[in-house]
Amino acid sequence: MTSVRAARFAAAYALFRAAGDVADHWIQTDHQARIKGHHDHSDGQSSAAGRKACAAHVASYTATQAAALLAGSRLLGVRLRPGPVAVALALSAVTHYVADRREPLRRLADATGKGNFVRLADHGMNGAYALDQAWHHAAETCAALIASA
Repeated sequence: MTSVRAARFAAAYALFRAAGDVADHWIQTDHQARIKGHHDHSDGQSSAAGRKACAAHVASYTATQAAALLAGSRLLGVRLRPGPVAVALALSAVTHYVADRREPLRRLADATGKGNFVRLADHGMNGAYALDQAWHHAAETCAALIASA
């Protein structure tokens, strides 16, 4: 029984992660990537435009993950129950939206002593991107645990 659940978790995690990467880097539009984190500032983009772009990105992101979970679990012969999968997708969507609005992740970084790193954009590093991806990986791990229940 334990090995079956471990196999479900491994499959769900791999499918969540691969689909998340595709959705973030191939499916997300340039407009969504540029605008999703905007808040009312001097850059001329409004919070409403940022929320709308982020919601559109998260919708396509979640749909990509759902399609990957459905198709991948069927191809692998891994049975994932619809209820836990729905909860897992909701967790992934909500946490993705929060991170991609950017300001909440910046505040969390500041509160945990990572303020300098989140603002790093030099020496071939982008701290905000690295922390964003780490956040998504952690959320997808939790989502995979839920989906595999």
